Amino acid sequence: MASSFAAVFFSSAFAACFAEVCTIPLDTAKVRLQLQKKAALATGGGGGTTGGMLGTIMCIAREEGVAALWNGIIPGLHRQCVYGGLRIALYEPVKAFFIRDGDTVAGGVSLFAKILAALMTVRLQADGKATTVKRHYSGALNAYATIIRQEGIGALWTGLGPNIARNAIINATELASYDQLKQMFLKLPGFTDNVFTHLLAGLGAGFFAVCIGSPVDVVKSRMMGDATYKSTLDCFAKTLKNDGLPAFYKGFIANFCRIGSWNVIMFLTLEQVRRSIL
Repeated sequence: MASSFAAVFFSSAFAACFAEVCTIPLDTAKVRLQLQKKAALATGGGGGTTGGMLGTIMCIAREEGVAALWNGIIPGLHRQCVYGGLRIALYEPVKAFFIRDGDTVAGGVSLFAKILAALMTVRLQADGKATTVKRHYSGALNAYATIIRQEGIGALWTGLGPNIARNAIINATELASYDQLKQMFLKLPGFTDNVFTHLLAGLGAGFFAVCIGSPVDVVKSRMMGDATYKSTLDCFAKTLKNDGLPAFYKGFIANFCRIGSWNVIMFLTLEQVRRSIL
């Protein structure tokens, strides 16, 4: 049964926002760990003493209060309301557009068509994530107003190109892999369209997203912190030459905890909401 765009958009945005609320403490802890490592390197110290992701979460809760783990949730929800809703709401109609004769596999849509559809949804959105909110802003609205006043409205779309490229890759990986894994599981004996299948497919989508997205995030972070790189390709090549392939997967476990849990919660919520309202 065909579903209205508005209904799919609402269910997708709700699922993405719920996943954001549930997992942002992991993201907060990850950022703090990264800042600690940078500070330790700058001062010649030996690194953080919080004991990893869990230790950092407990330290923040103890010293700053539990609410501090959700700092930055408002701009995160702003983004997910639009990006989270559009990327999934656009996925099915765009996927249908790419289906041609012979482009189906055993009664389903081919993986290639799913990847194209997921890539195209980000291009259609031209998602320009607003500049990251810093601590000296009193809130999301204040951050937007301050950036516009000090740097002009165009500054809200700083890094638009790299963000489109990153989001297209992540989007293609998450949506296409979830769709493909779910389709694959449902063909296996004993699997039905239930929570367990959605959980496995969500975990798989998160795993592939980290595997594909980690190198992109590392390059993006290095370019933001070092102006000597001439281009994305230059940064990738120099990182590979100087630090080797493992450099692209530093913090893999922490990233998987964040992205894997986000995907599981988002897809589980999405499936349940869609069944309720569609």
